[in-house]
Parts: sequence; C-alpha cells; structure tokens
Amino acid sequence: MRHVLLRIWLVCFLVLVWVLLWGHFTAANVASGLAVALTITVLLPLPAVPVEGRLHPLSLLKLLVLVVYYLLMSSWQVAWLAIRPGPPPKVAVLRADLSALKSDLVLALAVNIFNLIPGTIVLEIDQARRVLYLHVIDAGSEDTMYRFHRQVEQVQQLLVATFERDEDWRPSPEREAGHT
Repeated sequence: MRHVLLRIWLVCFLVLVWVLLWGHFTAANVASGLAVALTITVLLPLPAVPVEGRLHPLSLLKLLVLVVYYLLMSSWQVAWLAIRPGPPPKVAVLRADLSALKSDLVLALAVNIFNLIPGTIVLEIDQARRVLYLHVIDAGSEDTMYRFHRQVEQVQQLLVATFERDEDWRPSPEREAGHT
C-alpha cells in the first residue's frame, strides 16, 4: 500500500512541476503532464530507496527553519564578501564528519543541504566513513571555522532527529544482508 501511495504522490508532484513549467493551469497542461509523469514512472522507474527510519514533523520544521536561516545568512555574507573592499577572502577545503548519519538517503539529503547554502560546495563524499569534503569561502579566521563546524553539527543533529532516531530505526533487509 505504501508503495502505491508513493507512486501516486510522485505522479502528482511531476504533474505539478509540469504545470508550473508551462505557467498556466489548463486541462491540456494537466493531461500532458499526467502523460509525461506516467511515462517517466512506468518506463523509467527509479530504483527503490530503502526507508529505514520515521519522519518526525516537528524536527523537520526545525530543520527547514535552520536551513532557511543558513541560506539567508550565507547569502548576505557572500554578497558582502563580493562587494567589500580589500583582498579576496581565504578559501579552504574542510572536512565534515557526518558519522552519526546511518542511511545513504539522509547522507544525500545532507549533501544537498550543504550544496544549497551559499559559500559552500561539496567536493567529495566518502560514503563508507560518512565524511564530506567541502570548499568553503571565507575560512580565514577561527570564528568562521567555528561557525562552519557548528553548522555541520546542527544540520547533522536535526537530520538524525528528523529521520533516524534510534527508537524508530529499522535497517533495510539489504543493509542487514551487508549489501549497502
């Protein structure tokens, strides 16, 4: 039943994206969007991703607020670095330890969060050790380094609280068999 509901949600989401791309809500756009969505989901299905935890809506809301805050603050900081007088900021490649994350799906979500935040980009992912290497703008002071590591820790804690709490964690059969 859950599989069917997820497929229905995916088709509805793809139809919505199609209508938004066309810019007008018409019967023709909805019908063509439905045709495209069904074609994509039937002929080009994505592999199943194991869902091993449970979603906690309040923690998700906290995570969204934190990410929006980081987006706004980082955008302002990058804009200031671009227009301020003086030498360019020091950049660095920093290591982010995300060893508390258990699932590949949540690790991928963490990578996307860090890529969305202005001033950082993930360069390399060590999936086995749960380590990210990020290019960071303005890494020239102890304060900025502390803020970066605090940001990584906060995002990791909220991802665990949102998706991977120990009491809700049920490893997928593939993980138990040692395939992932």
